[in-house]
Formats: sequence, structure tokens, C-alpha cells
Amino acid sequence: MEELEKENRYIRAKERVAEIKKFYTSLISYIVIISMLAGLNYYVDQWSYPWFLWAAFGWGIGLVFQWFKVYGMSPFFGRNWEERKIREFMQEDDQVKRWE
Repeated sequence: MEELEKENRYIRAKERVAEIKKFYTSLISYIVIISMLAGLNYYVDQWSYPWFLWAAFGWGIGLVFQWFKVYGMSPFFGRNWEERKIREFMQEDDQVKRWE
């Protein structure tokens, strides 16, 4: 049984490392491609209309959500929100049953 638990932890850790690697690959791609678009934008019209910012903003939003997913943070509910709420409701239920 302990061997199975070690194997499960190893698999979860390996998946987590793969997600982090994917995030950093996306970040590097973002930096390189947006830099190239900015250079192209400057070359074409000296930034009289900085259209590359539209791509930077759109892709940047996706990158931020990927960061939240990889590092286990939710901007709306916080870390382990679901578990805390379950414990809170169970405690409330216990208190109601005590008074009955």
C-alpha cells in the first residue's frame, strides 16, 4: 500500500513539473514573439499605431490564467477554497445538530 502511495505522489509531482515546464515555455514564446511583433510594428510605422499591444494583451491574459492554474492560485476563491468551505459547512451542520 505504501508503495502505491509513493508511486501516486511521484506521478502527481511529474505532472506538476510538466505543467510548470509548459508554462515557462509559453512565457518564453510570449516574450520572443511579442518582441518580434513590436519590432515589426516599429519598422512599419514607427509606432504611430502600436497594434502589437493587442496581441500582447490578449496573449498576456491567457498567460496569467495559465500561471494561476500552474501555481494553484485562484484570483476569485483563493487557495484550497473548496476544502475550507466544506469544513465550514460541516461545522455549521454539527452546531445545528447539537441544538436539536
